[in-house]
Amino acid sequence: MLLLSLLKTKKKMIPFDQKFHTVPGFVQTQEKGSALANSQREIYTMQDIISTIGSLKLFAQTSNSIPVTATTVETTVIDGGVGTLSVPANGFQVGDSFSAVLSGIISSANNETIRIKVKSGSIILGDSGLISLPTTTNKHWDLQIHFTVRSIGGPGVAQIMTSGALTYSKDSSNAFEGQDFSSLNNTTFDTTIANGLDITVQWGSNNAINNIYSQIFILNKIY
Repeated sequence: MLLLSLLKTKKKMIPFDQKFHTVPGFVQTQEKGSALANSQREIYTMQDIISTIGSLKLFAQTSNSIPVTATTVETTVIDGGVGTLSVPANGFQVGDSFSAVLSGIISSANNETIRIKVKSGSIILGDSGLISLPTTTNKHWDLQIHFTVRSIGGPGVAQIMTSGALTYSKDSSNAFEGQDFSSLNNTTFDTTIANGLDITVQWGSNNAINNIYSQIFILNKIY
């Protein structure tokens, strides 16, 4: 699992009716008005703005993932990149929503199965179940994932809803096929601890033909 820096740095939350006048950071503004103005003045930085509205660009993978080949061991399809895949303890807010896009290359023998999981550590946030595949040979695949934090707290209180859709093209007629899934975790999801996103795959057999890796993985915060 890939754990990077913090998703959010908790600073001051900016009221929605606040007004802004910008000056360079080295300019002292705290005591440059009347006593009344100074008592009502608050200084915010760009980091405070990011902390209030959230960062939209979270992570972009910059190299192919390690191929998952001829094994039944559950294995990540994420590799290194820029940005962050982790959220600090108590860093989630109700309504926080994210979108992940993955694509890459897949080969599979006929009627082989693959299973995709969206995870934070050992906690399963989304599960595709077993997906039966046709014969594919170096075909493109695409995975779209969306998830929303419905409530925050410890296990049994926090809730996260995850949905996903896998599409791929098969050798026969080069037609597109796929499968979608959705999962609600309201039992083990925990926002009071640090969470780190991982996406794994697991083949149903160790057939030497079975092979999958990602070329692109992008994670964005959409709300």
